[in-house]
Amino acid sequence: MVSVDMRSLTQPVGIARTIAAILTCLTFSLVATVGSEDSPYWAWCMFTWCFCFFFTFLILILEFTTLSTKLPFAWDDFTTAFAMLATLMCLGASIIYPTFFSCSNCPQQIGASVVSWVCFGVYTGEVVLTHLRPSGQIHGFLSTFPGVMKLLETFLACLIFTSLDSHQYLKSFEQQWCVAVYSLCFIFAILIILLTVGQMISFLPFFDRFVIIYNIVAAVMYMSAVVVWPLYSFHNNKRPSNCGYLCSWDKLVMVSIMTILNFIVYALDTVYSIRLVFCQ
Repeated sequence: MVSVDMRSLTQPVGIARTIAAILTCLTFSLVATVGSEDSPYWAWCMFTWCFCFFFTFLILILEFTTLSTKLPFAWDDFTTAFAMLATLMCLGASIIYPTFFSCSNCPQQIGASVVSWVCFGVYTGEVVLTHLRPSGQIHGFLSTFPGVMKLLETFLACLIFTSLDSHQYLKSFEQQWCVAVYSLCFIFAILIILLTVGQMISFLPFFDRFVIIYNIVAAVMYMSAVVVWPLYSFHNNKRPSNCGYLCSWDKLVMVSIMTILNFIVYALDTVYSIRLVFCQ
């Protein structure tokens, strides 16, 4: 039987979620009134605000109706993970949108950028409030350091996919290898997140060992991509003189930077996981 829980909306976390839902809705509404741009970065920003609004609103509804208590997965772990992911996504959108799509004479774009930064602040506040719950304990894989690393790995992979143009790598086997690295690591990271949120790891007795092996393999694969992608992307390929703002060459740079960052994250994740399992 469904009941109503008013406290879910009046508690600090509930208030933060309500504000975040309103602000994300306002942000993508402002951007939509300006009109669309033929850019994957514009699409990523719009996806970010719509995604955050939809899931924040869904979380509010499920907690208000107490349906969240009937779901077959770790609800607190899911909401904590979503708040961290939304924080990262809003941070990325708040940097990308004003950098590429705003100007000094663009009031709506400036307004959307400001509201997006406020969204980032609100989601950051939600993360802090979630970690300051009265129990003083944080349960669930996604609330731990390895869990945060998994979220960061998937987030950076999404930025890489946003920056990829098929014509840049289809003619190069080496660059196709890099795209395969990004795709395979992303798929397995998502799989690990789903298994943990769905509380299915109890059926996998060697899950911890599997995660360590995966982290090591992923770190090695990303290490190869750190070398291969820039080598075959920029060899005899200088930035064209007629390359406008955010041209295809700039996207190659973006992929290179995100690859390096994700390699660092995978390396940290690997070292911590090995230490956690074998040094206890």
